Amino acid sequence: MSDGLLPPETPADVPGPDAFKPHWLLRNSQLQSILATKSPRRRRWLKRDARMEASARHQLLDAGDGVRLGGYHSPQPGGSAARGLVVLIHGWEGSHESSYLYSMACSVYAAGYSVLRLNLRDHGSSHHLNREFFHSARIDEVLGAIASAQRLEAALPLYVLGFSLGGNFALRVGLHGPAAGVRPRLAIGISPAINPRATMQAIDDGPAMFRWYFSNKWRKTVRAKKAAWPDTDISGLLEGANLMAITTTFAERHTEYRALDPYFAQYTLDHEALYASPTPLAIITARDDAVVPIDDFVGLRAQRSLIACELTRHGGHCGFIEDFSLGCWTERRVLQLLANDRGV
Repeated sequence: MSDGLLPPETPADVPGPDAFKPHWLLRNSQLQSILATKSPRRRRWLKRDARMEASARHQLLDAGDGVRLGGYHSPQPGGSAARGLVVLIHGWEGSHESSYLYSMACSVYAAGYSVLRLNLRDHGSSHHLNREFFHSARIDEVLGAIASAQRLEAALPLYVLGFSLGGNFALRVGLHGPAAGVRPRLAIGISPAINPRATMQAIDDGPAMFRWYFSNKWRKTVRAKKAAWPDTDISGLLEGANLMAITTTFAERHTEYRALDPYFAQYTLDHEALYASPTPLAIITARDDAVVPIDDFVGLRAQRSLIACELTRHGGHCGFIEDFSLGCWTERRVLQLLANDRGV
């Protein structure tokens, strides 16, 4: 099977909004976003190349301070030398089985990399593992879990890739990881939510489909947390008029920041921070994304530590589906970016 890699001299950045060119019938932003999460890509991979799934083993990862996070580790077979370990991080209310992440994991595995599909706290049916709620400022435990995952294949170079909120986490692993002893060779954010206030407002103000999807997912996780920890106080977390109102209550009652603005500030990523990262970073996002506003990326370009910044015309939220065979452009692009690491 061809791994789709480009020669090492291929430039890291592909300029212009038309790098991704989907079939014209697939250009609708909402359709792209739906295909990201609801397409049968997982079933297609299981029929076509089930090696990543066959090698997957659940790992309970020590994330530090008594926190445990779950993940699924797929090493390359027979102890063969992998090209690296790629840690993948899903979006908010996603999991290791989300279609967009699962398909990327299969693609990366087929190209010779080991894979760790990390579940954030309270994701992937892990509500029982830790008493306190997940929140998006919990970067320390993600770094701790990745450090534990890296020890599974300590000799391999590390790469981190995330989608949406997971893209924000991946970029923060690049920003803060080296100080904590976690040193990825590259951190990639696909449709990364770099401005959480703007993202949440876009969901509240945008298509009803997205508001329903995220609100419904949130209600399910609150109820699952209550079922796992019956003494958990969930008052006010199900009654908000919109996600912004719910998150305001959540920040006040269930985070150490006690207010919405300081909570958002913990995971808002400004352009200068991205440029000054101690780790090479890459960003891929779409101008028609209804969840992550393109205005957050205006003026951002590939320079200094941001080795690639691609703002495509189409793609929706984490979509980037090219054709009716459900081929995904970002999977090929990620393999190009990994191949461009001169240490590989």
